[in-house]
Amino acid sequence: MKAKKEKTTKNCTYIGGQAIMEGVMMRGKTAIVSAVCDPEGNVQIESERLTPPEKRSKFVRAPFIRGFFNFIDSLKRGNKAMLRSADVTMDEEAETPSKAEKWLAEKHKINLKAILEWIAVIIGVLMAIAIFIVAPQLLTNLTGFNGTSAGLDALWFNLIEAGIRLTVFIIYVVIMGMIPALKRVYMCHGAEHKTINCYEKGEELTVENVKKASRLHDRCGTTFLFVVMMVGIVVFSLTNLAVGHFAYLTPHEWVNNVIRIGIKLLLLPIVASIAYEVLLLLAKTNHKFFFIFKAPGLLLQRLTTREPDDKMMECAIAAFNKVLEMDADQTIPESRFVTSAKMSELLADTKKRFAAADIEEDEAEWVFALTLDLPKSAVCTEERILKRVVVRDLMRIIDERLTGRPLWYIIGDADFYGYKIKVDERVLIPRPETEELALQVINTAEEGYEILDLCTGSGAISIAVYNELKKKGINVSVTASDISAGALNLAKENAEEHRAKIKFVKSNMFEKVRGKFNVIVSNPPYIPSAEIETLQREVKDFEPRGALDGGEDGLDFYRIIAQEGPKHLVRGGMIVMEVGAGQAETIVKMFKKSDYSIIVKDMAGVDRIVKIVM
Repeated sequence: MKAKKEKTTKNCTYIGGQAIMEGVMMRGKTAIVSAVCDPEGNVQIESERLTPPEKRSKFVRAPFIRGFFNFIDSLKRGNKAMLRSADVTMDEEAETPSKAEKWLAEKHKINLKAILEWIAVIIGVLMAIAIFIVAPQLLTNLTGFNGTSAGLDALWFNLIEAGIRLTVFIIYVVIMGMIPALKRVYMCHGAEHKTINCYEKGEELTVENVKKASRLHDRCGTTFLFVVMMVGIVVFSLTNLAVGHFAYLTPHEWVNNVIRIGIKLLLLPIVASIAYEVLLLLAKTNHKFFFIFKAPGLLLQRLTTREPDDKMMECAIAAFNKVLEMDADQTIPESRFVTSAKMSELLADTKKRFAAADIEEDEAEWVFALTLDLPKSAVCTEERILKRVVVRDLMRIIDERLTGRPLWYIIGDADFYGYKIKVDERVLIPRPETEELALQVINTAEEGYEILDLCTGSGAISIAVYNELKKKGINVSVTASDISAGALNLAKENAEEHRAKIKFVKSNMFEKVRGKFNVIVSNPPYIPSAEIETLQREVKDFEPRGALDGGEDGLDFYRIIAQEGPKHLVRGGMIVMEVGAGQAETIVKMFKKSDYSIIVKDMAGVDRIVKIVM
């Protein structure tokens, strides 16, 4: 008895693609992704978010209308992807702008490259019309049929014209395939089809599995073009039947040709829309009967696809997987290729991407200022062409920032009171208002003071206080404590970097703190627990929760300071604390035995600092 043949799992996918220079573009429901192999052999990925189908206008989604809009959108995005891939595949020398390009960009804000790209698109469209519409019609005129009357004459005219158009198309495809660069595009086309076929067979997307898959696919653009030709025969024949008696009334053949070409151009949206629906219908069935309609398109695909190399398949797999990933998770940010770029354009694109991710545009300027070592004020006014190596550094930071990770963690340090303080996820990023807290201590401290920095975090306050007082010739002793060993390690690194002599103590508040102090300064956690999830994702998802969470009402640590702090103060000593908005009055009332208290507003006019003198 023969064993039953194991049924192969089949995945249905909506993802389609297009071959580009040295790579593949894949399009899903909510994202379009291009993956290209650059001259260094790296697979670069560029992704862009799309408006989901359900959020588009019902009109553009309607059957026999959607085809035209999808066709135009595919042409636009496909051309953009092709041009972008060409940018990636250029070597560094070819990528370097000419003196004329630099001069036009810097002096007149003219992007010569963009202008040339538009010219190339226009020439391409005109050539397509000339080769696939005008030439077949003129050649058909030589057969004796003119297509200006109804009946069989019109039918034969359109059949002959379609045959000539198909022949011209085949010759065009063959000639293009002889050009080395375009031959590689055909190979990428094969990689695209193989990857989709491999996925639809239910196999894991690996180079070895993709290599075994067919390079022919039902939903190919080549098949679509064949269907367009067939639908065109019917539509153009019916049009001639309806208007042939009065549309071509002039005695001049050339005028009739112009009219006929004009009518065909006007009918192209209708032809494309019908062809789109036919292609969808054919792609949804594997019935043997419909194979006779698929076969011609599949045969043509043998001309427009070639067997790809491993790197092309890697690109196709990378693009396909990225589309799946982005369609499944709407929070995944867009990404960009690393190519040479005009600074103003890259900055504008970065601001647009940041705005879409609810990141302040100001941060985009900081990225450029810090990476290019420019004053922030010069970023928007200075123009230059950025080389690929520079853009790579920028894109690394930009892409990481779009994940939500705070910019200063990515950069690795933040400015505090003029000092570069190393920061990472072990500590809070020092805020400008905390500089005012440090200033209160600096303005108060005297020679020989003992100062305690409670909940020191990165050590920013201790370092600023110690060094600023030293500059004034005031010698003080500073002790810094924190419950986090990770925070203390980083604080020690910062202290060593800035030559600040600080004693560090690992302690849960005052638990292991010994001695008495003239000043206790603290920026403790003060966010109410329930409010943490409402904070910006940069804060709640990346900054240490232990440095944020102040308990149910945000005042847990102030109660400890009010109870234990006075025991660690000399007579006349002072406690200086940063507090949350609306907390100052309540905190002052906790210190019942204080001599006096002062509430200081920050630059935004918020009660931010509480000073208690015991």
